Amino acid sequence: METQSKKVVWAARIIVAITGLGLAASAVMKFVQPADFMTNWTNFGYPAHLAVPIAIVELACAVLYLLPQTAFLGTLLVVAYLGGATATHVRVGDPFIAPVLFGVAAVVGCYLRDARLRALLPLRRLG
Repeated sequence: METQSKKVVWAARIIVAITGLGLAASAVMKFVQPADFMTNWTNFGYPAHLAVPIAIVELACAVLYLLPQTAFLGTLLVVAYLGGATATHVRVGDPFIAPVLFGVAAVVGCYLRDARLRALLPLRRLG
């Protein structure tokens, strides 16, 4: 098994932490339901009563992503969840860069912290 440099380890930790915290913050907003958030929520076409169940799913995905033992499964679930978020933003004509970037960050974080995944999908320099 390859040894990771300290830079790669810290880059992975930072990316995973930012992604996990972003998902957790989004879930908290769905639990707390401030008025301006709920206005946007209903503009997306979701009824208010679905905010908490969706927040539970989002938080579960984030926890699975943050735990090293379940990080790969968590990554798959986070990317699927964010695919739905992207589709929602596209459907209503909102900018959709944030869920796309969070999805990419989730995959990059998983790739950097899991040597087995890097062995399965090696990136090589050209030339």
